[in-house]
Amino acid sequence: MTQDDRHHEQEPETITIGATSPLFDDEDEVIEETVENGKRIRRRGIYLLPNLFTLSALFAGFYSIVAAINGDYAKAAIAIFVAMVLDGLDGRVARLTNTQSAFGAEFDSLADMVSFGMAPALVAFTWILQDIGKIGWIAAFIFVAGAALRLARFNVQIGSTDKKWFVGLPSPSAAAIVAACVWVFHTFDAESLGFKVLMTVVVAAAGVLMVSNVRYHSFKEIDFKGPVPFVFLLAIVLLFVLISIEPSVMLLALFGCYVISGPILALGRLNKGRREKRRSEVGGQNSQDD
Repeated sequence: MTQDDRHHEQEPETITIGATSPLFDDEDEVIEETVENGKRIRRRGIYLLPNLFTLSALFAGFYSIVAAINGDYAKAAIAIFVAMVLDGLDGRVARLTNTQSAFGAEFDSLADMVSFGMAPALVAFTWILQDIGKIGWIAAFIFVAGAALRLARFNVQIGSTDKKWFVGLPSPSAAAIVAACVWVFHTFDAESLGFKVLMTVVVAAAGVLMVSNVRYHSFKEIDFKGPVPFVFLLAIVLLFVLISIEPSVMLLALFGCYVISGPILALGRLNKGRREKRRSEVGGQNSQDD
């Protein structure tokens, strides 16, 4: 054995970590194609900042499930509202920092499914719906299925619907009404039949409203960058004061009004259409008589 052979035997094996290493293969990277200034660009990796907000919202939804399993329903409900705040921030941060991506949109939908689909249904089920038996878990499944279908429909309708309206109850609002009910009523006598029926109706109705064609205001037409009357600032301060007095009750009232606003506006548009139809029919008959 020569000296060169001995040196080759004793030389330690090295692994080069890089694009050609099997530990970090190019196929494992997230690669997106975007168009910037008319040029197609391939971007490797993901944006950290907006996805951190999405990941935090996902954590809040998971924590809500864990808290409900441990019987801490107040923390479970609060965690869902925390997830709502974080979910509202990730998209705005992405737009402000120009870090929108297809990966972020898909990640946001999956996180929403956990935080606003699975978490509210499981919180309500572990609190009271499981006492009803089959009807209870069916109501919880209606909510979960409604959230999944709502998110899928929202993703395929982006850019094709009026931004002033949501088609169907948004999943965060549906989760909020369920979480607020649990937060307010979990200290009451949950053994009474009235609470069981109420939560069954609320959970199932929220699931149905998510996949309905009922339109809800999106408030996206509000220009937060433009000047507003001074009274608007006073109204916002008053709203924060009222919420701080009794957060659970005020949030239940706030989101309850939003949830019922959709069906009320839908009935108003239906009655208006019927009146216009009657007027047109009466006008046609009068023209024929003349």
